[in-house]
Amino acid sequence: MQLTKQTDFAFRVLIYLASKKTGELSNIQMISDRYEISKSHLMKVVQKLVSHGLVTSVRGQHGGIYLEKELHEITLREVIELMEATLTPVNCDEPGCKIKEVCQLKIYLVEAQNQYLTYLEQFTLADIVNDTIRQEIFPDMIRIS
Repeated sequence: MQLTKQTDFAFRVLIYLASKKTGELSNIQMISDRYEISKSHLMKVVQKLVSHGLVTSVRGQHGGIYLEKELHEITLREVIELMEATLTPVNCDEPGCKIKEVCQLKIYLVEAQNQYLTYLEQFTLADIVNDTIRQEIFPDMIRIS
């Protein structure tokens, strides 16, 4: 399964925000600059993350965005299911499929997808955000352990 750019961008936003101190505001321009991603693309992604309660948006001159949930509360599966418009592995309803009524392919692909999503449900942002990735995102940040 190949994820869409929207899902990729959502993970980048979440990783960026997770690399900041809890509750510390960031703005979309900062994230856009860091990842060299279009600000308008990021705005659409952030709107979806906000509407589903993963990110909070603070309006105003000194506003920004921050993670609403704890790192260990956001599963990889949750992000993928939120961002992917469809998770249907094959579209058997497309006109012209001559074997649709007898084909077993979809059964196996759906089962494989379910196992994939179940597997990803056990991993969270806390599993993928560590000091190494924080240092990559914020190379000038000094961490005192």
